[in-house]
Amino acid sequence: MWQPCQPGYFARVYGIGPIEIFFLFGTPFLNPLLSPRQEKYFILTLAGIQFCHILDFMIMMPLGPILMEELGIHSHEFGFLVASYSFSAAVSGILAATFVDLFDRKKLMLFMFFMFGVATLACGLAPGYVTLFLARGLTGVFGGVIGALVQTMVGDVIPYSRRAKASGIISTAFAVSTVAGVPLSLWLATHIQWRMPFIFIVLLSLLFILFGLRTLPVLRQHVHERPNAHPFSAMFEVLRNANHLRALFYSALVIFSGFTIIPYITIYAVNNVGILQYDIPIVYLFGGTATLFSARLIGQWADQYGKVKVYRWLAVAAILPLLLVTHIGAVSLPVWLICTTSFFVLISGRMIPAITIITSAAEPGLRGTFMSLNGTVQSLSMGLATMIAGLVITQNIKGEIIGYQEVGYIAVFSNMLAILFVARIVIHDRQG
Repeated sequence: MWQPCQPGYFARVYGIGPIEIFFLFGTPFLNPLLSPRQEKYFILTLAGIQFCHILDFMIMMPLGPILMEELGIHSHEFGFLVASYSFSAAVSGILAATFVDLFDRKKLMLFMFFMFGVATLACGLAPGYVTLFLARGLTGVFGGVIGALVQTMVGDVIPYSRRAKASGIISTAFAVSTVAGVPLSLWLATHIQWRMPFIFIVLLSLLFILFGLRTLPVLRQHVHERPNAHPFSAMFEVLRNANHLRALFYSALVIFSGFTIIPYITIYAVNNVGILQYDIPIVYLFGGTATLFSARLIGQWADQYGKVKVYRWLAVAAILPLLLVTHIGAVSLPVWLICTTSFFVLISGRMIPAITIITSAAEPGLRGTFMSLNGTVQSLSMGLATMIAGLVITQNIKGEIIGYQEVGYIAVFSNMLAILFVARIVIHDRQG
């Protein structure tokens, strides 16, 4: 049941007043009590926003050869292009921690998502490398905040008993972007122009903004839980909490163990395993499709059997594909598909209970600030993992990857530390 403080059509239907539709600021509302149908639309809308955000991040990697040819750049310049997003997201996470808990979640989400669309449009219209580099950095600024806000809103609205299932549904955005979004975007880039994937993401973003106006509830209870203070007070309060620090360290371990491996899978597959470049989309199709089905199932298991227990099961099971993917050598495509599909399912699957544990470890009144800092920690962990793996890996004269096995051991070690460390995290809203 919607509970606006003021009557009126827009307040009743959209949760905001007529002027707020354009400026996303206005009078306060009470938090809504969502019906099962409203909760369903709420989760699906967040999944759509997450889909746009993830697709925008993922599409740069497969677009690499096209962009290098069209823009006349080399591999290291393309690397800077990709890295600009992650480092901007890390910086924005720190900045967002100073204000994210001062505003209604819905208004802040829609504003950030709108600006994300504007930045993505700038990517599609960029005339050259420098402008595209700046536009990607700007996209990362807003994308980093969006990722944190999605999980924050899930933590604010969905009770702990159903939260992993909701996270599982939202996590299917990764699978859908892998199965449908990336191939479609590559088709647009190949058959029309490299700019078209960005235009496609902008159109999708506008669609989900309209959905969000209707389906996202007003969330501002957290605004009244703390007195006004200096901008960094919430961040300092988060960092003074030992449980928050443990959760952030755990988050870094989980991300690090995956991103030492992920950026180099395609290179290893082509140069060492013997997979044809033409067959690479099949790898993502199989992995994404399997993840699409497994994500919701894993979410249900986590709610039924316990988040920590299911995380440990999945993380232990993930050790085998971590070692297989980095050690297997030359094999046929079907064998490689078994290795990579199990890798996608288990590495992404363990994130479902993990992100629920991390989100639920935050003090409710500081959840937005905490999740913004968590986004920063994750972005830095991605960059650090990629950098360390890059220092370990070399190529011989045949182009084969040397040192990927050692990277696998590093990933397994980080994964095992996370398995041991998760028990030290205290869940605050378990009763929800």
